[in-house]
Amino acid sequence: MAVIASHEVNLSQNWGVSFGDYTYGSKAVDFQDLMVVIAERRATSVEGEVKPLSTRISQRNTYLEQLGEALADLTRMQAAFESDDGGDKRRETMSDATYNTLYRLQGSYPDNRKETKKNVEYYLQRVKSKIDSLNNEAQKDMTRLQSLVDRRDEAFSTASSLMSSISDTRSNLIRNL
Repeated sequence: MAVIASHEVNLSQNWGVSFGDYTYGSKAVDFQDLMVVIAERRATSVEGEVKPLSTRISQRNTYLEQLGEALADLTRMQAAFESDDGGDKRRETMSDATYNTLYRLQGSYPDNRKETKKNVEYYLQRVKSKIDSLNNEAQKDMTRLQSLVDRRDEAFSTASSLMSSISDTRSNLIRNL
C-alpha cells in the first residue's frame, strides 16, 4: 500500500504563493492528482468487493437450480403415492441428482433410494425451507450488489469529474500566462 506524505513547498519568494506537494508511493503529485488517485483507488476497492459477491450469487443460483430440480422430483414422487397410503411402503425411486442434492442439504445420504411417502414429504419440506432461506439470502446479496455498483459508479464519476476539472483549471492557467 502506498503512503501519502505531505511536503510544504514555499514559493512566496518568487511567486508570492505556497502550496502543498504530496508524494504517492515514490511519485510526487499535487493535490488534484492525489484526489484522482484516491477516487480511482476507491472505485477499484469497490470493484474488488463486487467480484466475490457475484461469485457467491452465481454459486447460490446453481444450488437453487439443483434444489428446484430435486423439488420437482420429490413432488413427482409424492404424487405417485396413493392418497390413502399410510406412508410406510417404499415405492418411489428418486433420481441421482435428487439423491446428491439431499446429501448436500442434510450432510448425509437418504437411507434408501426407494422412499416412503413420509420420507418424501419430509424431504419436500426440507427442500422448500432451504429454497426459501436461499432466496432471502439472494435478496440481501442483490441489494448489497446494487449498493456496490452504485458506489463504484459514483467513484468513477467523481474521478472523471476531478480529471475534467483539473484539465479545465490547467488549461485556464496556461491561457492566462
